Amino acid sequence: MTTKIEICCGDIASVLAAKEGGANRIELCSGLSEGGLTPSLGLILSAVQSGIDHINVLIRPRPGDFLYSETEIILMENDIRNAIAAGANGVVIGALTPDGDVDKEICRRLINVARNTAREVDLPGVHITFHRAFDVSRDPMESLEDIIELGCNSLLTSGCAPSAMRGIPQIRKLVDQNDGRIEIMAGSGINPSNASDIIAASGADAIHATARKPIPSKMRFRRPLVSMGAPGSDEYAPLSTSPDVVAKLLHAIS
Repeated sequence: MTTKIEICCGDIASVLAAKEGGANRIELCSGLSEGGLTPSLGLILSAVQSGIDHINVLIRPRPGDFLYSETEIILMENDIRNAIAAGANGVVIGALTPDGDVDKEICRRLINVARNTAREVDLPGVHITFHRAFDVSRDPMESLEDIIELGCNSLLTSGCAPSAMRGIPQIRKLVDQNDGRIEIMAGSGINPSNASDIIAASGADAIHATARKPIPSKMRFRRPLVSMGAPGSDEYAPLSTSPDVVAKLLHAIS
């Protein structure tokens, strides 16, 4: 079995780097420091224009938990319509009930919007990924069955652990219970040095990684004590996807 790889990209430079490194599938988002948020329409359009084959757009309107209001659901429905109309061929969704179960009602609404929009724009199909809301759900095995019932194509998970490496035992259980019904994609903390071990031990069908490293700024003038983000963050060496890291990941799993 060939293990697939998805590169998580938070800016257009990362999209281009992923493509240069040999990746043909990305998850497009913004706000990686917040766990990932819905990207702008402009970023989606630019990613589509880059020519990368498969673009899954994260649909997450805010940081925090995955319990959504009706206003937020409508916002996500609009984001899904815009993403697919712009040329994306996949969306990444997830919602939970107050008790930590998969909110099947909300997810069905989002999936139906995705599929209906795909038909309207003559897209042969739309790839649906359930994101890492799964990792904070009450019962992982029950949640897996709910996600399969919804008709999702992929599940992104760290095995309900801080990283995929630490979640290997749970990912293995999910793979065994899944029995090939959907794609199980391991994500969180995956890099070229551990990717092959995680795949071998967990049996995951795919891996998800940012493939990032610090990219030095070309600014000559600098005011280092002023931060636009988290205190102490380096505005002049932001993390961004590296084509070299992408290529090393591809080599590690080949």
